[in-house]
Amino acid sequence: MTEHAFEPMRRAMVASQLRTTGVNDPRVIAAMGEVARERFVPEDRKAIAYADALVPIGDGRQLNPPMALGRMLTEAKLRGPERALVIGAGAGYAAAVLARLVASVTALEESGDLAATARTALAGTGVEIVEGPLNQGHAAGAPYDFILIDGAVEAVPQAIVDQVADGGEIALALIDQGVTRLGIGRVVAGAFGVTTYADAAAAALPGFEKPRTFSF
Repeated sequence: MTEHAFEPMRRAMVASQLRTTGVNDPRVIAAMGEVARERFVPEDRKAIAYADALVPIGDGRQLNPPMALGRMLTEAKLRGPERALVIGAGAGYAAAVLARLVASVTALEESGDLAATARTALAGTGVEIVEGPLNQGHAAGAPYDFILIDGAVEAVPQAIVDQVADGGEIALALIDQGVTRLGIGRVVAGAFGVTTYADAAAAALPGFEKPRTFSF
């Protein structure tokens, strides 16, 4: 498929998956309408790059549906000067969109293969790709004004909360009793809490499981 073949798919994504589901920030809509999503999926998955579904990208990981990213970025109400971290960069799509909305983006990925793909796909965008365990964040670049955990997690480790500047935000998808809900949380004086606002499909990220407790 040629680049021109994907343009109608991108417009349809904006019209039917974003505008109809509460993604109403003009900057977010413009960014997602400009970034070529097909560049961030394997060759044999390009035809479904804009589907309202999880798209496999390799190494057991998946690209989240457009609505999930659009809602998270809309709820964050980004102004432009923020320093941001993407946790779970995958092949780099969310980082590419976010780079059009904030001053700087660092993207963390623990899969070497996906990090290599992201470096190629994000060349020229100014996004810094770093590698390491997702559940530890990237303390070397902290503090961040905004952290996007681009996937579903059961809990946010304190190590990541500690990397957010006072007054900064974390956007994520929270797994609660088997249901995935999008959420946004603000860090104030070291305290952090999440408010959820919409159910949505999102791929679970490894390493963010709650400790299992023994029960009779």
